[in-house]
Amino acid sequence: MSDAVDIIEHMFEYEGMQTAAALLTTDSDRGDRGDRSGRGGPARGRAGHAGGLRGSDPLGDARAALERITTLRSRVSDMESTRVDTAGLPTAPALAPLLPGGAIRAGGTYAVPESVLLAMTMLQAASAAGAWCAVVGVPSFGVEAAAAAGIDLERLVLVPDPGDQWLAVTAAMADVAQVVLTRPLGRVVPGDVARLSARLRQRGGALVALGSWPGADVTLRVTSSTWSGIGQGHGHLTERRATVTATGRAGAMRPVSTEMLLPAADGAVRAAVTAPVALPGGGSGVSLVPDRTLQPVAVAS
Repeated sequence: MSDAVDIIEHMFEYEGMQTAAALLTTDSDRGDRGDRSGRGGPARGRAGHAGGLRGSDPLGDARAALERITTLRSRVSDMESTRVDTAGLPTAPALAPLLPGGAIRAGGTYAVPESVLLAMTMLQAASAAGAWCAVVGVPSFGVEAAAAAGIDLERLVLVPDPGDQWLAVTAAMADVAQVVLTRPLGRVVPGDVARLSARLRQRGGALVALGSWPGADVTLRVTSSTWSGIGQGHGHLTERRATVTATGRAGAMRPVSTEMLLPAADGAVRAAVTAPVALPGGGSGVSLVPDRTLQPVAVAS
């Protein structure tokens, strides 16, 4: 059934399929041109009549049937995409303020242009909940950093170097993994995006692109960051406080920013929490710098 659906979607995207009305109009136009250009019409007319008696056009019937199936699929997809209770995948709390509905949406596509660690965090909660995850075309994806982030390595599929077949490998991983992280290694055409999105909706998964992705539902960028831990020319880097900004597809959502530790001193990614601090004159305020516990950790950028 999946192969048949893929064929249908392929024909639809590349305009290999037309509506029955369009086919009928095309056949009429051809008939009119034949009547206007042909002499000896009675012989051709008899031949056409005999052809009509032999039966209808199988290709036209097949195309009309595929068009009806595609129309129904489109209506179902539209209804699913507009549901208020669209299923959300397990999502790291630090990411919740940045995503519509506070969760990664099943069938959604997300772009993280630069940060491997931020992209890794998109997998963390789903993996911890028992979902399979896949990483395609990211040789810098460190398993130690993934384990430190809470990703279950027993349910993680790595394809570091898919070569020029990266898109086919990504689509195959979408059949078995709930969250797929991929690095686009070439130009992505709209038809490929549509077919992969349809597969994600069918499987209830999500795609995270380490880079730009056409029509991504949400794009997450690290817009500023500062490292702490080094004093007067000495010390060790302990944690990075970053501002992450989320933007939607074609202005579908207003830009939203949040502060998070990427990573914190213990290697985890979490929201920057407020803590009371003493102010001159006996007052009090808040600080976004949390308590630091120095530990050796595996860190991804």
